[in-house]
Amino acid sequence: MDTQFETLEFQAEARQLLQLMVHSIYSNKDIFLRELVSNASDALDKLRLEAFRDKDLEVDTDDLHIDLEIDTDQRTLTVRDNGIGMSRDEVVTLIGTIAKSGTAELLRKLKEAQDSTASQELIGQFGVGFYSSFMVAEKVTLLTRRAGESQATRWESAGEGTYTIETLDEAPQGTAVTLHLKPEDTDDQLFDYTNTQKVMGIVQRYSDFITWPIRMAVDRPDGEGGTKREVETVNSMKALWARPKDEASEEEYKEFYKHISHDWTDPLETVQLRAEGTFEYQALLFIPAHAPLDLFMRERKRGVQLYVKRVFIMDDCEALIPEYLRFVKGVVDAQDLSLNVSREILQQDRQIQLIRKRLVKKVLSTVKTMMTEDTDRYRTFWKEFGAAVKEGLVGDPENQETILDIASFASTHDAEQPTTLREYIERMKEGQEHIYYLTGASRSAVENSPHMEAFTAKGYEVLILADPIDEMWVESVNGFEGKQFQSIAKGQVDLDTEEEKKTSESERDQQQQDFAELLSWMTTSLQDTVKEVRLSARLTTSPACIVGDAHDVTPTLEKMYRAMGQEVPQIKRILEINPEHPLVAGLRKAHAEHADDPTLGETAELLYGMALLAEGGELSDPPRFTRLLADRLASSL
Repeated sequence: MDTQFETLEFQAEARQLLQLMVHSIYSNKDIFLRELVSNASDALDKLRLEAFRDKDLEVDTDDLHIDLEIDTDQRTLTVRDNGIGMSRDEVVTLIGTIAKSGTAELLRKLKEAQDSTASQELIGQFGVGFYSSFMVAEKVTLLTRRAGESQATRWESAGEGTYTIETLDEAPQGTAVTLHLKPEDTDDQLFDYTNTQKVMGIVQRYSDFITWPIRMAVDRPDGEGGTKREVETVNSMKALWARPKDEASEEEYKEFYKHISHDWTDPLETVQLRAEGTFEYQALLFIPAHAPLDLFMRERKRGVQLYVKRVFIMDDCEALIPEYLRFVKGVVDAQDLSLNVSREILQQDRQIQLIRKRLVKKVLSTVKTMMTEDTDRYRTFWKEFGAAVKEGLVGDPENQETILDIASFASTHDAEQPTTLREYIERMKEGQEHIYYLTGASRSAVENSPHMEAFTAKGYEVLILADPIDEMWVESVNGFEGKQFQSIAKGQVDLDTEEEKKTSESERDQQQQDFAELLSWMTTSLQDTVKEVRLSARLTTSPACIVGDAHDVTPTLEKMYRAMGQEVPQIKRILEINPEHPLVAGLRKAHAEHADDPTLGETAELLYGMALLAEGGELSDPPRFTRLLADRLASSL
């Protein structure tokens, strides 16, 4: 059929989001126009690029522009472009659903947000600008025809639960979004968007830097006491990244960031870079103030916009920014690249690789400056993006030392404020050779680990590494400032001074003799799960703990590898027991008196299970452990 007409329901998540947009109160509804103009600008960029790549595409690209049309009688505002347009299927996919992961999380956070500013920030991070139309419109009509296609699509909705979609035989190429405006309500920050001056002011504030002309009819004096209507270009169209820094205002940078990122908040930092010589390029990058909701989602998009001689080439150019800096937004405009460049070619292009290196060094040096000159902003940065940046310690060996220098870590020194490695080294005890750390699922789990007991008692500072990436990078770095990293859950621990060693040497030798038979028996009894049972120098209050050899893979890393489908041989670890603990002392005595008692083997099994649970491990047979524990408790009553 040439004129299909359907009434469809919004995807459930899209419907919930629409309701939140329509019924929540926002402090600045003007932003809807910035979002629509930004979408139109993207459509023009895509058409020019498509026309360049597809010589058979019959389109006119001589006068690409955006029109703003106001109808005061009908109370409508239309944003029209002659860009790439959309097919019927694209309209359903892009408008009728939210084709992005993390929707449920977004909705949950939106509902939890206590004020309008927080809600706007979340919506901006999620990037659903089109839906902002329903803040100011009772009904939205979209008419679009994709370049190269003959049929057009008309979409309409009042933002409730459904929308209509219709196929038409004729329409101009591009997209027109018509907002049927709500009545003015200044108490609700809902202004008259049929007012030409108001609309011009919004464009000049938020979209002045758009590289395409934004045109609208404006009433001007005719010189005879009356007015005449003229179509004018209302934006300057100056590429902000090409201007010297002293010729652009802070406000312009902020609005440009919001335009390219679809974030509704100001950036944390602006990074500008200009290279001249062998090859030339300009870069204008931004570090956001908040991590996006999809920062750690595999399907997320990343990268910066790539231009060549101010001609838009692609969004999300991954070749220019490494994975660990995926939160960085911005524009790179290269002078010497071919316009006909693909993502595959970019991966191998020498110039792109050199630009990437310089961008990375510039971003990292900017963070270093922030660290030394503005501690509060640096702490905000690290709180939001530190876990992502640490991925570079594994993936970017060239900048490993720089990343370690700008990194912060939770530590036992301060319950609130993280520490840098330089600060840690300055506080190290005399004679301390290693930077001590312990990985775990959370700060609480690490702080309460039996492995911490001797370090706490002796006053040694320990880094608390609770991000999943921490399990990987500590295995791949050589150290920092000549100090090696040492897990307190691996190898032997000896924190005694030379004087303390001399004083306790005879006592330790005696303990080793006293417990030799028990250690040998336990090693044999638990041989299926541990490689050795030995006395511990790291325990003060717990009966036992499990440690690895210096080069063993940690249990958490072992699980991560298996989750990724990699086969890892089972690694037996070492059970350390505390000779001072009543349970261990009692087990030694019982074994000396009744070595053939079968319940002693169960006690050893329980001791191992408790040590495994104390470090956050998983029992291989939880029902058996529970039954043994219940039987033992019952026999003691």
